[in-house]
Amino acid sequence: MIDTDGLANRLIDEHERNEQFRPFAAANGIASLEDSYAVQERYVSLLKPRCGAAVGYKIGLTSQRMQTMCGIPHPIAGVVLADRLHHSGACLAIADYGRMGLEFEIAVRMASDLPIGGPAWTQESIAEHVAGVCAAIEIVDDRAADYAELDVLSLVADNSWNGGVILSTFCSDWPALDAVSGTISHNGTEIDRGYGRDALGHPFAPLAWLANALAVKGQSLKSGEIVMTGSLVTTRFPTESETYRFELEGIGAVELNVTA
Repeated sequence: MIDTDGLANRLIDEHERNEQFRPFAAANGIASLEDSYAVQERYVSLLKPRCGAAVGYKIGLTSQRMQTMCGIPHPIAGVVLADRLHHSGACLAIADYGRMGLEFEIAVRMASDLPIGGPAWTQESIAEHVAGVCAAIEIVDDRAADYAELDVLSLVADNSWNGGVILSTFCSDWPALDAVSGTISHNGTEIDRGYGRDALGHPFAPLAWLANALAVKGQSLKSGEIVMTGSLVTTRFPTESETYRFELEGIGAVELNVTA
C-alpha cells in the first residue's frame, strides 16, 4: 500500500527546503497515474491551509515541444490554489522557488458546471461552457530537476509542478483559437512564438481531456474555475530581475516582473 500521507508530507518538507526534485515513484510503490493522482490529492489537501482553496486546474504537456522537453507523450494535470493566482503586472521572486520556470498559455474560465455523465467531452461540445479566455503565464517549480531522469509518476504526484498562475483580463469574444499566435517578449524583445493549435490542435482539446479525466472520478469542472491549457512553447527559466510579456493576438497580454 502506498503511504500517501507520508509522501505528501515529504513533498511539503522538500518544497519548504527548496530541495532538488528527484524521482521517487518507483522507490515508494507508485506504479500508475492513478497512484500519482492519489498522492497529488493528499499533497494538495496539505497545501490548502497555507495556499487557499482550489480555484481551478493546470494542464501540462499539451504541445509537442513540451512533451519532447520532458520526454512524456501525453498531458498531465494539477490543481491551482487561490493564493497562487496572480494578475498581470505581478512581481514574483526567483528565490521563493526551487527553480522558477515560466510557461506561456491560453487560460479559460468556465461559464457553468459541467454535468456528470453523458457522452465524452470534445473540444466542440465543451466550448459552450467556456465564459472567457485570456493570455496567461504559469509558474512551475521544477526544483532544478534532471530532465534526463524525469518520470511522469513523480511529476504528477508533485502537483505537476504548479507554483502559480498569472492571468490577464478574460476576453468573452475570442477569435479562432487554433490560429491565434502568442508572442513571448523578454525585457521588450521577442524571444519566442507559439500558436493555439500547439495545444493538442486547439486549446479546448486539453480542456475536454481534463473534463473526461475528472468524469472518470465522478468529478466535473465548475462555473468560475480557471483552467490552464498548456504551454505553447518550452519553459523559460529566469535567472535575474527580468520582465516577461505574453501577448495573444486579438485577445490580450499578460506581464510578469521577476526579481532575483
